[in-house]
Amino acid sequence: MSDFNKDDYLNDLPDADDLAAAKSSTAGTAASEGGSQPSAGADSAKPEGTSTSAPSDEGAAAAPAATEEEKPANAGETSDSAKSETDSSASDDTLTPLGKAKKEAADYLEALQRERAEFINYRNRATREQERFRQHGIIDVLTALLPALDDIDRIREHSEMDDSFKAVAAKIDKAFEKFGVEKFGEKGETFDPTKHDAILHKPDPNADKETVDTVVEAGYRIGDRVIRAARVVVASPQN
Repeated sequence: MSDFNKDDYLNDLPDADDLAAAKSSTAGTAASEGGSQPSAGADSAKPEGTSTSAPSDEGAAAAPAATEEEKPANAGETSDSAKSETDSSASDDTLTPLGKAKKEAADYLEALQRERAEFINYRNRATREQERFRQHGIIDVLTALLPALDDIDRIREHSEMDDSFKAVAAKIDKAFEKFGVEKFGEKGETFDPTKHDAILHKPDPNADKETVDTVVEAGYRIGDRVIRAARVVVASPQN
């Protein structure tokens, strides 16, 4: 172990004046840096929730938004009806003279087509009514002449007819054919309840189905409409 030299140790220690000067310079530097930055203590001393900055944009926009929400729900609906009423006039004002002329022509064309459709419907309805009235008139005349027609048929079947009488009967038949009147009912045809009126059924051993044996009065029809069913005697099978 080396010997301890007290004088050398004391000589190596710094002087007290140098230590004081270094301490004062360090304190001045710290003070200058602390003056340029706010201290933590000052910030902590402020009340909670207190802000010195200006109000944010979010807060400023919140008030108008709330005002919009407080508007009545039907405010837009009430304005729609008034807007729709002025749309047509506003659109007409924005059209050019050529556009207005085209729009007017389209309106006239639509009205003309509507009137034409109504006229066609009226014409068809009038035609159907006219045809129905015509058939009613023919039916009335035919019904009034049925007894005379039946007498002509009986004379034609049971007696000889002179030429003049045959000519008159032929003219009457042609006149009814011209108006669509059809005469039906002949011996030997199959019995049909829809157009034959059976006044008598008689058994016939040679008949395999119901057939017309005798025509008492002829039937008349116009198209599918039977004016009078033929009155007949029906021959029926015995079993």
